[in-house]
Amino acid sequence: MNLKNIAIVAHVDHGKTTLVDELLKQSGLFSAHEQVTERMMDSGELEKERGITIKAKNCAIRWKGTKINLLDTPGHADFGGEVERSLMMVDGILLLVDASEGPLPQTRFVLSKALERDIRVAVFINKVDRADQRIDEVRSEVEDLLLELAAQSGHEIDLNIPFIYGSGRNGYASEDQNRREGNLEPMLDFLISDYYPKPKVEKEGPAQLMITNLSYSNYLGSLMVGRIQRGTVYNAKQLAHIPADGKVKTFKVTSLQIYDGLGMATVESAEAGEIVIISGLEHGDIGDTLTAVERPEALPRIEVEPPTVSVQVSVSTSPMSGREGEYLTSRKLEEFLIDAIRKNVSLRYEPTNDPKVFILKARGELQVAVVFEEIRRAGFELMIARPQVIMKEIDGVLMEPFERLVLDVPNDSTGAITEKMATRKGRLEAMQPFGEGRTRMEFHVPSRGLIGYRSTFLTDTKGQGLMSSYFVGYEPHVGKMLSRQNGALISDRTGKITPYALFNLLASGRQFVLPGEQSYEGQVVGEHTRPNDLNVNVCREKHLSSVRTAGKDENIILPPIPHRTLDWALDWIDDDEWVEVTPKSIRIRKKELNQNLRKVTR
Repeated sequence: MNLKNIAIVAHVDHGKTTLVDELLKQSGLFSAHEQVTERMMDSGELEKERGITIKAKNCAIRWKGTKINLLDTPGHADFGGEVERSLMMVDGILLLVDASEGPLPQTRFVLSKALERDIRVAVFINKVDRADQRIDEVRSEVEDLLLELAAQSGHEIDLNIPFIYGSGRNGYASEDQNRREGNLEPMLDFLISDYYPKPKVEKEGPAQLMITNLSYSNYLGSLMVGRIQRGTVYNAKQLAHIPADGKVKTFKVTSLQIYDGLGMATVESAEAGEIVIISGLEHGDIGDTLTAVERPEALPRIEVEPPTVSVQVSVSTSPMSGREGEYLTSRKLEEFLIDAIRKNVSLRYEPTNDPKVFILKARGELQVAVVFEEIRRAGFELMIARPQVIMKEIDGVLMEPFERLVLDVPNDSTGAITEKMATRKGRLEAMQPFGEGRTRMEFHVPSRGLIGYRSTFLTDTKGQGLMSSYFVGYEPHVGKMLSRQNGALISDRTGKITPYALFNLLASGRQFVLPGEQSYEGQVVGEHTRPNDLNVNVCREKHLSSVRTAGKDENIILPPIPHRTLDWALDWIDDDEWVEVTPKSIRIRKKELNQNLRKVTR
């Protein structure tokens, strides 16, 4: 059977997973009576909740005698390591671009990586049925981007790349940009056409493949996923495993599977070019090589872009630890971190001088939040500090990472955004009208200026703004920057929070706690209206005297508090605070709980 390995890549929310859904349906994979859910490839609990793809996933379609191994990749910049890993397994990419938004930062990132690996690119302009579509402009923007990237990288590129137009959600595609009906058969025919090359592999010779993904099965144990680069792999035969340290060990393949539709099919052998799932090896890592025992040769390891953000994570030392979840020991916490970096090539971790505290390095806040959300959902408690950017010293000069920030906002929000960006040391580099009543703004901004900015941005644009960024390099450090403008309201004692105390503190700032909850000394209960911190009593009760007035007691009504999620807390906290995470609650506390040992000026 002919074989094509193709990845679908795009910026976040441009419709990759929805398009894969329709391709699976229209390729005849499901019977007429089968119930099919939306976004089938987003199988993880967090993916379903957040509506984004977090891990790259494989599926397979059979069309007119050809098997297409399709990879659905994440579109968020924080999960760029997943895209880089996926490109190791494919010979072609289908680049999705929104017919209104055009190419955005992640589009640039995946295109540059594809050009580096000399992978064939075709473009699908999606959502052509949008009222604000601007197909011709978007097409020329994509061509300009290709020219720019080719000039930067020095790679030769054929600009005569095919463009397809359609709507993944409505299930049609065509080479005619004015068509608004039909099906995805032209797309399926294009995916099996000669434009996408057959896998560049060696059919003959001893078997060789690189592990590019890890999974786990309750029945088979650890699963290694990779594309066979040379020869044939057989079930129940011996293979050699070459890890990072080069010490070769042999193991027996206990199960050999290939992707078939949304699931997997067991096979006795698989040839070069096929993406396989192998079990029988307990401790393989992404980047390791599996080869024939008689000729163990290692493939070059996966190199991905380094992390730009680090965050301290600690076992819980809070006065309320152990009440709402299982206490996480430092050994167990380290095991979780080791497991996370085994499954994700863009994560790193290191111990600190304090045995209770570790440092996790990642691409961004969202990637960090996802790792810790999974630990929390496993029923454990832990504490997380404010994410920090990773600085470097080059020739004696302190350097920090900078990003290009692209914002699509309503026209009336531009003033507020420019003001906020100025306090975060951002420099406006481009501004132009974009569609009806909207403006596209581009800023050059230090990466630490973007930590905690997303929630402020959504408030300033009334939820209508689109924000994305990409890393541009290291530049000289731009000086001190307050992580947030206002101080914290901090509980000065342990006890039960009362409505009476909260009502009397409304003038002091915005509150994060509810009446009836327990508080302890050093817990942050709100945001102060001024830049300094303020210690307050949230447990004060109304003393009932025997004297009664003619009027009745006041009915206390308190304003709503913010939705206390891990992302919100990591956005808000300052360098001297911890986020206390339990399966039931998210709290913020000061690192130093005793108010007599803590300064209130920031």
